Amino acid sequence: MEKDKKLEELFLAQKPTFDDKAEFMATVTRRLDAVEFVRQHQEATLRRYKLAMVAAFVVGIVSGAVSIAFVLSTPVDVPLFTFSVESSILLWIAENSRLIATTALALLMSFGIMSIISNVQDILALRHYRDAIHTLCE
Repeated sequence: MEKDKKLEELFLAQKPTFDDKAEFMATVTRRLDAVEFVRQHQEATLRRYKLAMVAAFVVGIVSGAVSIAFVLSTPVDVPLFTFSVESSILLWIAENSRLIATTALALLMSFGIMSIISNVQDILALRHYRDAIHTLCE
């Protein structure tokens, strides 16, 4: 109890003084600018995440449509490829060749489109950071 009273008296006795108000205000302004920069960066990041989710949805719709068009345009009875060797695994692959080819096509298209979108976003982010650094250096 006695230690708490001593600490309380010590804190109450301490009266901070601000001699240079201009320096204090400059420091506060710098910190507020830093907080505003972080807030804007977080908003931009959330916006990019939302755009990425919309892009993933659109890519899924497009690759699904192309895959369905591919499946419907190929004959059902004729497999895409056949093997001359009679093996149970190769026979299963030959029977399901349309499904395997459709899945591979959809995955390849999704990967390609997402790679292109990712590269474009990286380029735009680099331009934004370059402009931000350029304005800070001025």
